[in-house]
Amino acid sequence: MTKNLKSQVEYWRNSAQRNWKTALSLFDLKHYDSCLFFCHLTLEKALKALVVQQINKPAPYIHDLAKLSEIAQLETSEDQTQNLRTITGFNMAARYDDVKLSFYKRCTREYTQKYLEITRKLYSWLKKQYLKK
Repeated sequence: MTKNLKSQVEYWRNSAQRNWKTALSLFDLKHYDSCLFFCHLTLEKALKALVVQQINKPAPYIHDLAKLSEIAQLETSEDQTQNLRTITGFNMAARYDDVKLSFYKRCTREYTQKYLEITRKLYSWLKKQYLKK
């Protein structure tokens, strides 16, 4: 892997870590919709680090977490794949005005706490994948 690609991997990993801290802070502040958006960003960036490691090229400009896991050639369970698909939706729901209000209403403390925990488990699993590559 070239020095440039190694620096991209580090960028994605560090950025994922910052976004994870932001997600946790937003949960504490009760900004649940934004917390879930940052959960998505955390996983997207962790996956992009793995993609760069796997394909030895810059990560593609996509936000689909399940697709990124395929490109990274990760073996995911059905539950993991389904959770990645659900969390991918948080990216769109937090960005586009026509779905923001319904997403905001869905983001109760309990709902957000559930997906924050799912994200924590997925993020922890993804970080372990760095060691295997």
